[in-house]
This record gives sequence, structure tokens and C-alpha cells, in this order.
Amino acid sequence: MRYIMTFFWTFLLIEMLTYVVSSMNGAEFNFQLGALLAVITTFLIFVVSAIIPTEPIEEH
Repeated sequence: MRYIMTFFWTFLLIEMLTYVVSSMNGAEFNFQLGALLAVITTFLIFVVSAIIPTEPIEEH
């Protein structure tokens, strides 16, 4: 469920960003580009979360 929700929110936010940037540049909105960027961004989020250690920090 974590993976599905991460992709869902990443997809929505990247599509919104793609729409806003294309509107500001006067370019045509490209849904496929936003979907591709959402998949790549979701993958990067999972890779970064796997690299970051989740061990508890020892208190001094």
C-alpha cells in the first residue's frame, strides 16, 4: 500500500508541476512526459529511502 500511495501522490504532484510549467512557458501540456517523470521520481524516492539508514540513534 505504501508503494501505491507514494506513486499516486507523486503522479498527481508531477502532473500538476508539468501543467503549470508548460502553461508558464506557453508550451503544450504533455501528459506522457509527466507520467514518465512520475515513474522516475517514484523510483528515486524508493532508492533514496532504501539507502538512508533506519536504525535508532544511540543517545549519549
